[in-house]
Amino acid sequence: MTPTDVVDVTREAIWVLLQVSAPVMLMALGVGLVVALLQALTQIQEPTLAFAPKILAIFLTLIVMFPFMISSMIDLMEQITQRISAL
Repeated sequence: MTPTDVVDVTREAIWVLLQVSAPVMLMALGVGLVVALLQALTQIQEPTLAFAPKILAIFLTLIVMFPFMISSMIDLMEQITQRISAL
């Protein structure tokens, strides 16, 4: 493998990592923002109120996005194995 191939594989892996993790992170950000706004408006400072909705939203997002995540990672692995077998 040439250094160019290594850079290409690394770039593809980082891109897949961003695609797989972005929906979960954005959902956690959105729910956290809504909960923080709700806490600021109602002046309820219960610590568990900040964590419980985020955890539920993350689990639901993982369940919904799991097929996409698995297919993206399988596609990347197939590309890597094709490059390895081409050597």
